[in-house]
Amino acid sequence: MVALLRQHHFVLNMDLRTRRHSGMILQLAVLLWCSHGAIGKDSCDGPLVSNLPQSSFRSSSQLSNSHGPGFAKVNRRDGAGGWAPVESNKYQWLEVDLGERTEITAVATQGRYGSSDWVSSFLLMFSDTGCNWKQYRQEDNIRAFTGNSNADSVVQFKLQQPVFARFLRLLPLDWNPNGRIGLRLEAYGCPYKSDVARFDGSSCLLYRFSPNPTSSQTAKDIISLKFKTLQNSGTLIHTEGQDHTITLELHKGKLLLHLRKDKSVSPGPESHMVVSLGSLLDDQHWHHVAIERFSGHLNFTVDKSSQQIQVPAELSPSEINEISYGGVQCHGSQRVMSRRNFHGCLENLLWNDVNVIDLAKQQQQVSITGNVTFTCAEPVSVPVTFAGAQSFLQLPGAAQQQRDGGGVAVAAVGVAISLQFRTWNRAGLLLTFDLQQQAGSLWLYLSEARVRLQVHKAGGYTILVDVTAGFGLNDGQWHSIDLTARRGHLTITVDKEEDSTAHASPSFPVVSGNNLFFGGCPDSENNQECRNPFNVFQGCMRHIHVDNNAVDLIKVQQMLIGNYSDLQIDMCGIIDRCSPSHCEHGGRCTQSWSTFHCNCSNTGYSGATCHSYGSPFTWWVGRTDEPQTYWGGAVPGSQQCGCGLQGNCIDSDHYCNCDADRKEWATDSGLLTHKENLPVRWVVVGDIQRPGSEAAYKVGPLKCHGDKNFWNAAFFNKETSYLHFPTFHGELSADISFLFKTTAASGVFLENLGIKDFIRVELSSPTEVVFSFDVGNGPFEVRVETGDVALNDDRWHRVRAERNVKEASLRVDGFPNATQKAPADGHIHLQLNSQLFVGGTASRMKGFLGCIRSLQLNGRTLDLEERAKITPGVRPGCPGHCSSYGELCQNQGRCVEMYNGFSCDCGLSAYAGPFCQREVSADFKPGTSVQYTFKEPYELNRNISTQSSSIYSDLKLRGENVSFSFRSSQSPALLLYVSSYYREYLAVLLNRNGYLDVKYKLQNSRDAEVFRTSVRNLANGQLHRVSIRRLSETVSVQIDQHEREDFNLTSDAEFNAIKSVVLGKVHESGELDPEIARLNSQGFSGCLSVVQFNSVAPLKAALLYPNTSPVVVIGSLAESTCGSPSPANPYPAETTHSLSDHLGTVGTGELIVNAIKSDSALIGGVIAVVIFVILCALAIMARFLYRRKETFHTQEPQGIKPEADSPEYPFHSEPNSQNILSENQKEYFI
Repeated sequence: MVALLRQHHFVLNMDLRTRRHSGMILQLAVLLWCSHGAIGKDSCDGPLVSNLPQSSFRSSSQLSNSHGPGFAKVNRRDGAGGWAPVESNKYQWLEVDLGERTEITAVATQGRYGSSDWVSSFLLMFSDTGCNWKQYRQEDNIRAFTGNSNADSVVQFKLQQPVFARFLRLLPLDWNPNGRIGLRLEAYGCPYKSDVARFDGSSCLLYRFSPNPTSSQTAKDIISLKFKTLQNSGTLIHTEGQDHTITLELHKGKLLLHLRKDKSVSPGPESHMVVSLGSLLDDQHWHHVAIERFSGHLNFTVDKSSQQIQVPAELSPSEINEISYGGVQCHGSQRVMSRRNFHGCLENLLWNDVNVIDLAKQQQQVSITGNVTFTCAEPVSVPVTFAGAQSFLQLPGAAQQQRDGGGVAVAAVGVAISLQFRTWNRAGLLLTFDLQQQAGSLWLYLSEARVRLQVHKAGGYTILVDVTAGFGLNDGQWHSIDLTARRGHLTITVDKEEDSTAHASPSFPVVSGNNLFFGGCPDSENNQECRNPFNVFQGCMRHIHVDNNAVDLIKVQQMLIGNYSDLQIDMCGIIDRCSPSHCEHGGRCTQSWSTFHCNCSNTGYSGATCHSYGSPFTWWVGRTDEPQTYWGGAVPGSQQCGCGLQGNCIDSDHYCNCDADRKEWATDSGLLTHKENLPVRWVVVGDIQRPGSEAAYKVGPLKCHGDKNFWNAAFFNKETSYLHFPTFHGELSADISFLFKTTAASGVFLENLGIKDFIRVELSSPTEVVFSFDVGNGPFEVRVETGDVALNDDRWHRVRAERNVKEASLRVDGFPNATQKAPADGHIHLQLNSQLFVGGTASRMKGFLGCIRSLQLNGRTLDLEERAKITPGVRPGCPGHCSSYGELCQNQGRCVEMYNGFSCDCGLSAYAGPFCQREVSADFKPGTSVQYTFKEPYELNRNISTQSSSIYSDLKLRGENVSFSFRSSQSPALLLYVSSYYREYLAVLLNRNGYLDVKYKLQNSRDAEVFRTSVRNLANGQLHRVSIRRLSETVSVQIDQHEREDFNLTSDAEFNAIKSVVLGKVHESGELDPEIARLNSQGFSGCLSVVQFNSVAPLKAALLYPNTSPVVVIGSLAESTCGSPSPANPYPAETTHSLSDHLGTVGTGELIVNAIKSDSALIGGVIAVVIFVILCALAIMARFLYRRKETFHTQEPQGIKPEADSPEYPFHSEPNSQNILSENQKEYFI
């Protein structure tokens, strides 16, 4: 169990978000709102175009009168059978005027009748006024519709979101390469009725509720409206209550919702709360807003984005008395700072289904201040979008404009150019032109988000003028630039602010030459008039004036003046890619024109969208030596605590209670259950150096119970077999991880389909894994090739695939990660609707043959085994585990194959544990004896069988394998004694000089033979490993890592009728050789560990299975860790580390508090305590020297206990008996 506590400012960096709002909780919510004015219709799919007159159609051009736009009606053969322009290029368009604002739900296209002319892809645009067009987007990205593949079929598209507009415009992108653009069009929808009011920036409506006290306060209140404006700031709604206000204002293109408490009632910072939503809302297009209040919550919705706000009790709105629309002045209130009134149009102002505009028209309960009209008269604004590297706008300069009828140039005295722009880029060319009389060139450009103007001398790089103005101009807002140069004085002004004005006094006239170039230069090698040493401009421009004359961009579009390339005229195509932000876990979003970037600093996550866990402040390290950032109760990779997965953290902005950064202590606790990372070796705690920051944690002992999730597997034995699960929901972020093993050359691991979208991971060849998907932009693939390393080698391989709105990546084992960037414009949501297929596919022929395990989708493990139990052709678990993991069974442990894993049979090993890796050791005292007795010869002869004869045929042993470890300071000493029924024996002893002697007596008629090893002083209290092997007359002895020593027997080579193996004191002293008896009288004091005689482990039998094995124990015997070579337990039950390098260790169950304080007065005391702790630690280390070796345990048992991974030991009393463990008593591993 891991528990963490935190006080004050200590933060575990596992945050999902970094925003903090005092007293409120923000989360995404989905709110469905009906469009008012369209209520009550049974359907909205009637044809809108077929009955329109020809005058309702316009186009960029027409091939002839019979190819005019008025003939572009689906399934009509009038004229030439449809519309066709003069030229087939990307600047053509077809426009339809529906006569009034209409709800449009679908469009359909068809090629020109009887021809080879059709459009294969196109863009759809809409407008209320016939100008300032807006592209139709799905998923907030530009949507290119797929058109026709012939001239006759009709292709219809149902819009994901309906469009409310009067004008439709279709722009062909691609067409039949063997023909030309040809088009017939239909749109489907229904009439849209609404009530509209226009506000001029000084007017407002005030709606006062009826005197009935119950009419203004209900259990649920809803305010909704639509608005459109060209101004980036203005108050839309202001409500007044008894002691509070709610204000909705547009500020720099974003909507801010303010909740205020009257300071006279509740002074202090808690009296105001603000929430921001939406972006770029000053685009003169309609935007929907709704505020819903219920039970202490507010739902705030702008277009398709929503936030749910939990309002603190002190800010909870009480009874509302009146609502002002368009401004605050209607209230005459002085409690709020003065704000700009709204300038634009409002539509369908509803308060709990009360139509406020309708009441205003009837002059009931609504008072009007200023000039409010009930139509929406809009100013004409024609923007232009510079979208690509080839974009530029060329306009006539002063020398070209000021020629008289005779062709003589009128002398110009200066230049006056102004424009407005908006962009996300920090750099880009705004304007350049050559000066008259070849005096030089002028460049006006963005550099580091500032406006910079340079004039270079002709023919060189000498800078004559260099000035800068403004700052932070890449914020997406409209900014104005005024450039004037006259009579030796040059001025550049940004946003008409004095503080953003720069001046210069050139000694030469600044007058433009023949042409002005905006945004970029023509792509021509022979172009000497326009040079751009800077980045191209990507963004929008509008209100371009040259010499105080407005430039008519519609005439530019019609090629009547100037020239251009790759421009979108009469629309601003800017997109806020950070609203809503796709950066996860609190990553900070920044953007350029074509993409966005996530700054994952201080989030603990990494990756393109901060989706993958990275380097947090706090982590722990297990046996893999890799940092782990999930905590008790959570799953690997989630970087969460248990409360995050359960959704009950004390602050829903965070996935751990300790991340709430509160003044009181908070706790996170739970079990770490994924054994591949266990045990916990150390915990690193950072970010606690701040004053008042404290942290504490506790790590409990390791208990082995298995890991159902990580080892959950299924075996697919037919290509047509598969498992199916509910649809995978990974719309914006999807990460998939699993392990597989197979002998097949290819196969599909998993697949999920949508109507057009899909996601798939497959083995395409023995050396290649492919991750593919389609989110609407066409199939997208990421591949990892493994070269000469085959993946169908029947061994486990790990796959991890991730897809987000920025990129897709794939990793296989330790091979280099493969990454592909997502397209900048296109679908971003993965829309799936079929079942998830695992191990097979619904769309492909070949499924997967082999095993898949630990399948996780977005951190959730799928239960493959449970589904496999009820699925034909699929078996739970995975066969052939020993071929992959058999080497995990150590020290002569035997791998036993199971249907859903494997176990290690330690019956032939002197070791214990799940992998036969734990030493079985005991401390011996002078009177301690362990005697393991074999059967007598006549019993064996009487009960012999075919099986037993094959096992016990070596009772007349011609060889032995003896191994053990010991630690002692006693010499001489008898370590091990093997006797026979014929008074033959083997003795292993330490002589008086500390050398190891091996003494054999295999023939009664001859004296015993003694073989003395050359390794000195083995009675030094250190742990030594001894291995003795005899094969006939040859005896080999190896001690520790020293060189093996070989000896030869000269007596009989047969050891007859083995009777017993004795450790410690031999109690049958009457039969002992006198020298052995002399040693035996002293007994043995020290440690014996992992004693093995052929296939018998006598010490293990005595300690772990005394009731079922033929063993007799005399004296005190208890299992200990004396056989561990480690000087101290490397994985203690409780360990504390922090980034401040403080270390502490306590016993199990005690709380560890590690606090960093800044009080210098405590330094002396702290030093004293540290010295004391060090001394104590040294004492503990000396006491538990060599306590433990392996990484699977954090605490050893203190007594003789049956192990959870072992059965009652069914020993036979024969020297080479083998022991079979029962299934239900083992721990299984895959």
